[in-house]
Amino acid sequence: MNDSLITADGFTVGVSSHNMKGARIRHQQTGEFHFLTFSCYRRRTYLSTVAAMELFEDALERVRRRYHFAVAGYVVMPEHVHLLVNEPQRSLLSRAIQALKLSVSMRSSELPFWQAHYYDFNVPSHIKFVEKPRYIHRNPVVRGLVAKPEEWKWSSYRHYQTGLCGAVEIESQWTAQQRGWKLPERIRYRQPEASSPVPKSEGPGVPSNG
Repeated sequence: MNDSLITADGFTVGVSSHNMKGARIRHQQTGEFHFLTFSCYRRRTYLSTVAAMELFEDALERVRRRYHFAVAGYVVMPEHVHLLVNEPQRSLLSRAIQALKLSVSMRSSELPFWQAHYYDFNVPSHIKFVEKPRYIHRNPVVRGLVAKPEEWKWSSYRHYQTGLCGAVEIESQWTAQQRGWKLPERIRYRQPEASSPVPKSEGPGVPSNG
């Protein structure tokens, strides 16, 4: 399993994967999507207000545009966030996330705002690519913050449900359809034969009865 932790200097290191000498292994620059989790300093609820959650969304969209990466899913929770993103066209993913965290902290009165590390899981298969957004979108429900995923405004769920654009541009079956199912080169996700990484009937975040 390619579980990784980002060190303070911005590098990704494997947590559960080691080489023969016990050295941790980096898992970025693989061409895969990444499921990321990072938390507020000491798990404090710095993201519990509407203003803070909207600030994070604004920062995410700004950084997405600046570094040219796709966001396939996200949720902002009171003390942490989950993201499903691909590797940027510009610079390393670790640098993009560093810029994202810095953008939020510089506009907040809470310092330090973030924990120094973040969790990075490589998404090597389509099964995982579908599984992770469902986990992301159900997080507020599991935590008891809302009864249904669509009731939590600060996630990508509503986009998957309705196709409407929110504060953050989401790469989904809706956005692919709007461009005629043509997939940008930067998010081919190792599936060049497919017209979209998100099939109409089973894309990540699609409501499930399970």
